[in-house]
Amino acid sequence: MSRIGNKPIAIPAGVEVKVDGSNVTVKGPKGELKNTFNADMAIAIQENQVVVTRPSDDKQHRSLHGLTRTLIANMILGVSEGFKKELKVNGVGYRVAKQGKNLNLTLGFSHPVVFSEVPGITLDVPDPNTIIVSGPDKQQVGQFAAEIREKRPPEPYKGKGIRYVDEYVRRKEGKAGKGAKK
Repeated sequence: MSRIGNKPIAIPAGVEVKVDGSNVTVKGPKGELKNTFNADMAIAIQENQVVVTRPSDDKQHRSLHGLTRTLIANMILGVSEGFKKELKVNGVGYRVAKQGKNLNLTLGFSHPVVFSEVPGITLDVPDPNTIIVSGPDKQQVGQFAAEIREKRPPEPYKGKGIRYVDEYVRRKEGKAGKGAKK
């Protein structure tokens, strides 16, 4: 029995959900999201709630049940509140600047790294060492933040690079740390 799949999803005020077979469209103040789910899953709206049911207890149906429910819940949460990822840039001379719709990163390379805003993603730079990626689609926000982090991931010796705000970077001792203590 799927514990997650059995929970109904409450539809908040200001959010409109349309179900057309296996296609789900969610509209809200932050935007509109559409997704197509497996045709085996039965998606219905009952009493201002979205309910997902599965046809049988096959392993495939059990795994799709919770996944479908979670994806629809993330769509509803995204159009009502939105998702955001916050990144920190650490390092001497490493900084971030926003110019129009472009994000300019100075990361110690011989050239600046430039990212452009894509539809559905908003980039914000409150200070020269912080980047906030936000939008209604959880997957798209996470992917875009991961692409930014990939340009200079944090290294374990000095901690330089781009990391998530809640990420812990395990630090290592340098070369002098091991042999010098004899």
